Amino acid sequence: QVQLVESGGGLVQPGGSLRLSCAASGNIFRINAMGWYRQAPGKERELVAVINSDDTTDYADSVKGRFTISRDNAKSTVYLQMNSLKPEDTAVYYCNADVFMTVLTRGVYWGQGTQVTVSS
Repeated sequence: QVQLVESGGGLVQPGGSLRLSCAASGNIFRINAMGWYRQAPGKERELVAVINSDDTTDYADSVKGRFTISRDNAKSTVYLQMNSLKPEDTAVYYCNADVFMTVLTRGVYWGQGTQVTVSS
């Protein structure tokens, strides 16, 4: 099995910054893409950012230029640096990883979520 543990959420004022971390552990052979999703109350979960194994990235239009996703393969960890935060960024943020446990065994895993609240 594979576990994803997120950290770094909290309360921040508009215009502020937060850095989320997500560490993967368990039976890991190789990690492909890692990403961040978010879900606001009453809304569907949406993709925020994704980073592939070749370090190419993609972002939701709403966060481009403000958020940066990165990864540390040695630590099996993905980060989300969030700057210029807006109240509409308020949501539970979930980490996601596409993991090979062996050469032939693959699965998609989710973290438990971390709350980000942007409010004055």
